[in-house]
Order: sequence, then C-alpha cells, then structure tokens
Amino acid sequence: MSRIISIHIYPIKATRGVTLGEAAVEPRGLAHDRRWLLVDEHDRFLTQRDHARLALVHVQVQPAFLVVQAPSMGPLAVPVPGRDAARRAVRIWKDDVNAVEADGAAHAWFSRYLGIDCRLVYMDEAAVRPVDPNYNTGDDEVSFADGYPVLLTSEASLADLNTRLDTPVPMTRFRPNLVVSGFEAFAEDRWSRVRIGEMVFHAVKPCARCVVTTIDQQTAVGGKEPLRALNRFRKQGGKALFGENLIPEAPGIVRVGDAVEVLAWRAATVV
Repeated sequence: MSRIISIHIYPIKATRGVTLGEAAVEPRGLAHDRRWLLVDEHDRFLTQRDHARLALVHVQVQPAFLVVQAPSMGPLAVPVPGRDAARRAVRIWKDDVNAVEADGAAHAWFSRYLGIDCRLVYMDEAAVRPVDPNYNTGDDEVSFADGYPVLLTSEASLADLNTRLDTPVPMTRFRPNLVVSGFEAFAEDRWSRVRIGEMVFHAVKPCARCVVTTIDQQTAVGGKEPLRALNRFRKQGGKALFGENLIPEAPGIVRVGDAVEVLAWRAATVV
C-alpha cells in the first residue's frame, strides 16, 4: 500500500528538521513549518547555501516560544512576537514579506553563532506571501519555504538515485515535509492531484534542487553529491529535479501511515 512513512517540519528556515507523527496542514503548509526566517543586514534571507552551519541548529517548538540549540551555544528560548512587536520588510527570493521581528536576544544569539550581523523574523497571519502566480490556483499562500506549501519525496526515488552514487545519501538531504512509499521511482513527476489520508493536494511541479542537497545535515560538511548525479539524469531547463511541490486544497491533518492515492495524472513525464 502507498502511504506516508515520515513527516517533517523546519520551524526556522534552513535549520535542522523536526520529525513528527502527525501535523496540521494549513494553507501556507504544515503548522510551524518555516514560519521563522533569518535575514542578513540587508534584510535578505539566509540559508544553508551560504551558511551550512545552520544545519546544526536544533529547534524545539512550544506553544508560545521556540527553544534553539547549537554547538558551542547555550540553549535560548525565543518567544513568539506579540501584536505590538516591530515589523520588518524582508526579502526571500523575489518576494517582500512584512514580517515581525523576534526579540534582541535571538538576534544576538544567531549573530554570534554565524559570525555575521543577522536577525530572526516571524511570519504571523498578517505577513502574507502568495505562491508564484504562474502556479497559483487561486489565493494560495506559502510560508518562508522556497516556493510552495508542502514538499513531498518518495522512498523509491531516493533508492533509485542511491544506485547511482558511490555513497548513498539519506532523505534528510532533500528536506521534505512528507515522505511516501509504495510508488515506482519518480512516479510523483506525473501527479496532478493526490489524496493523502482525508486531504487532497494539487501537485504543482517537481522541485528544482540546489547545493543544499550536498550538505550533510548531521555534520554541515558539503560535497558534490547527490546534485552531480541528479544533473546527469534528472535535469530539465537547467535544473536538477527531485520531489514534488504540493498545494493543499483545504486545511486538514496528515499522519504517518496515511494512505496515498493519486487522483489525477499528468499526461507526460517530466524528464
């Protein structure tokens, strides 16, 4: 049976993932997923592309605050900003988002850890970021994820990729929200609509991958794979593809073990 085998969120974009047994799915994505963002002195977003050490930051989500921990750093509780907190226009890719500033202790903690002047911001309900209009199905929104509310990957697709590598890589390299089993490798390329448990998602397009896939999420050490292999056999339009971007059609809950059923397929394969 095709089913969900794991669920993951990344409360602060670019930090280590948190594995869950179930998650609420909101219009912007899984609850607590990428609702926080680090920005530099020019208010541009920071990721592992330039700061691989973010992979070593652990985040625990509590109802009114986060707890962050990292090597050589003491743990820090970061309160969710209140309604009267200062707002800050930040840039993520081509989008400007009117986010809320975290407190000064968070700025100092992350600036010390990364060795640069940076700030932590939060996406509250008033901070709206639309999905790319080329793929927006109406009034779709997204968190501080790269482009879409939910990223799904397949166990079979990873197994296929690993046959092409000298050293296999784990799924953590791809930082998915949902991981599925029970499909042929890269079948997700052709999905159009999919039911997961009681929820239905619109499958937008395959996910273009970047250098973050070459960073070991346990050590923050970079390399060349699996991006080099993906570029050999999964390249289209100059981009290496792995995983599928999803938009939920309505809020709901997903759970490990939920059945996955493809409701509609695209006419042709992507690569």
